[in-house]
Amino acid sequence: MDKIPRIFDLRLLEARRARARRLAVPGADFLFERAVADLGDRLAAVQRAFPRAAIIGPDTGALQALLGNATNGVVETATIEAGPSGERLALEPGSIDLAVSVLALQWVNDLPGVMAQIRRALRPDGLFLGVLVGGEALKELRDVLTAAESEIRGGAAPRIAPFADLRDMGSLLQRAGFALPVTDTDRVVVRYDTMFALVRDLRAMGATSVLVDRDPRPLTRDIAARAAILYAERHADPDGRIRATFDLISLSGWAPDASQPKPLKPGSAKLRLQDAIEAAAKEALNDGETS
Repeated sequence: MDKIPRIFDLRLLEARRARARRLAVPGADFLFERAVADLGDRLAAVQRAFPRAAIIGPDTGALQALLGNATNGVVETATIEAGPSGERLALEPGSIDLAVSVLALQWVNDLPGVMAQIRRALRPDGLFLGVLVGGEALKELRDVLTAAESEIRGGAAPRIAPFADLRDMGSLLQRAGFALPVTDTDRVVVRYDTMFALVRDLRAMGATSVLVDRDPRPLTRDIAARAAILYAERHADPDGRIRATFDLISLSGWAPDASQPKPLKPGSAKLRLQDAIEAAAKEALNDGETS
């Protein structure tokens, strides 16, 4: 088995999350709360019972409350544990009817492997709902940090984690064996007085860099100051406040079951497209003659 490359330092991630819990900055979980609300809307539209559900990744308590109201069943928390050849999801195969994950999967090194494990943990016709940060999230901060560090040091180290895009995630759902996969993006643009206010929010979320290949040298005051100036020049609104983009990618997929609708086989349609076009044209002509 090929060794999975380590992109994220999961021990450092847990330390950052622990620091965020200690800080307990009011309002710092605004992205998490928005993602939970979106997930709750999608779950409400399903209109079916899930006797056993699992939360994959951390929770502020909002997911536990949501699932307690929506499932009327057993809700457990499952961790993603680092192993020598990838990450292991602490769930037995075929043990749950619903799996949910909010703002956790973007930190996974072996995302295809974890997605496949989620799929195996679901019973037939079980549902997975997830939200993760992706797309062009923090594109403005990535831009100015790279520019400022290149200008002052003559080169730039990666400071912002790579994010999967919508197409990547749709392919991963299919590759993991989910039926009826659906993906969507919610773009959230948050405004701040300065770049430093954004960085404080990221620290309060536990979302600062945990890249394995991060530069051990911290950003100097000169680089940070230059990045803040560039941010104000390149990514500010007319009132002087800066913009920060967060793309939240929503995922859903079902464990395959014989009761689910199946796509038609190629050539099995009883009505050809050409026949439908000709029938519509004939109807339009008849309407014109009688008007």
